[in-house]
Amino acid sequence: MSKHSICILGGTGFVGHNLTTKLASDGHRLVLPTRNRERNRDLLVLPTVSEVTADIHDPQTLETLFQDVDVVINLVGILNEFRGQGNSFDSAHSELAEKVVAACEKAGVKRLLHMSSLKADAEKGPSVYLRTKGKAEKAVRAAGPDLHWTIFQPSVIFGRGDSFTNRFADLLRSVPLFFPLARPNARFAPVYIGDVSEAFRRCLNNPRTHGETFQLCGPQVYSLRELVSFVAKQIGVKRKIVGLPDNLARAQARVMELLPGKPFSMDNYRSLTLNSICDKNGLGRLGITPRSLDVIAPTYLGANKLQANLDEFRKGAGRGN
Repeated sequence: MSKHSICILGGTGFVGHNLTTKLASDGHRLVLPTRNRERNRDLLVLPTVSEVTADIHDPQTLETLFQDVDVVINLVGILNEFRGQGNSFDSAHSELAEKVVAACEKAGVKRLLHMSSLKADAEKGPSVYLRTKGKAEKAVRAAGPDLHWTIFQPSVIFGRGDSFTNRFADLLRSVPLFFPLARPNARFAPVYIGDVSEAFRRCLNNPRTHGETFQLCGPQVYSLRELVSFVAKQIGVKRKIVGLPDNLARAQARVMELLPGKPFSMDNYRSLTLNSICDKNGLGRLGITPRSLDVIAPTYLGANKLQANLDEFRKGAGRGN
């Protein structure tokens, strides 16, 4: 495997942590721009990883960062808008993608791996999140012929430390008896963080993936109600899941987007009007067998994680039933 010098934007986030560890183990030299090096000391122990304090929204800074690398990976994305530089959907998604492509071309970078989202669509996306993700894809696809890009469109990503199953776990613990749920029949194919990282890894040196877009999904489709019920079971709480009609769901979103951390917003609600499932799962195209939420999530969620970890240990030791 060829060794690369790689700049990972968003390398200190959920996906970034997992992918950085995987690529560092392969011997690649990794540069992670960050606004606060002290928050990510765990990555600094990896021998081929360096963190640099940088504002990635500044075009000149990006060009400087890319001067000494041959691959750029853009993982930057936000689920809600907040005040501050880089915290709007446009700045975090579409505007940053345009700056990344321009900086790659000026610095002579030949390879770009770009994280998007399933159902991203610049014109028809029902939410600002999906439209700006779609605009970011258009910017990548409009790159010149010397920049070889690959785009990844995952469904919701799960794994230890995720913002999906863990957010629902926190919300479920915070309410007694009843859990009001917007868009309960929205469907997802949750994909494991390790499989997403492996998809990036397999595309890195594969010229057949140049100019390709890979949808990434897990092996099973769940309704949102089924996912929340699953999380409740894993953390050992009993809650009656009450599906909300759309008018009440919108009212819930308007209230919750005013709370600290925006646990749910109108833009989230609009994203839920589309099912996040693959037309064709790119993991299979890459020779990856997707791992199941049912198997992985119990190893890190709540009350059942100890038994799940023991079961995994027994299987690894050849004593599984």
